[in-house]
Amino acid sequence: MAKTILVVDDSATMVMSLKSSLEIAGFKVETANDGVQAIDKLKSGIKPDLIITDINMPNMGGIDFIRNARALPGLRFTPILALTTESQQEKRDEAKKIGATGWLLKPVGGTDLVKVIKQVLPGA
Repeated sequence: MAKTILVVDDSATMVMSLKSSLEIAGFKVETANDGVQAIDKLKSGIKPDLIITDINMPNMGGIDFIRNARALPGLRFTPILALTTESQQEKRDEAKKIGATGWLLKPVGGTDLVKVIKQVLPGA
């Protein structure tokens, strides 16, 4: 069974690039343009095995999205990777504190991405 990954990013280019890398690696991909849309999708019953979220987004950024996603039933232990151009330690610490599993710096190549996913997602 293919694992499902939810990609949350306001950049259409980034979403397309991640989606194609992940699909080539055999994952099923759901996408959302910001935290609000992602939370709606999660509430409507999407059960991703892993979430990759951008940090800087309009409407609801990654930090708020992670906080809200962690509060949803069934998502407490879902791995969440924060994806950002930020290399600021405080943003990483904040993301970790509220439940991010790991951190990816943009731009992330397909092989690096899949390597990280295999580390945090058992059976991927």
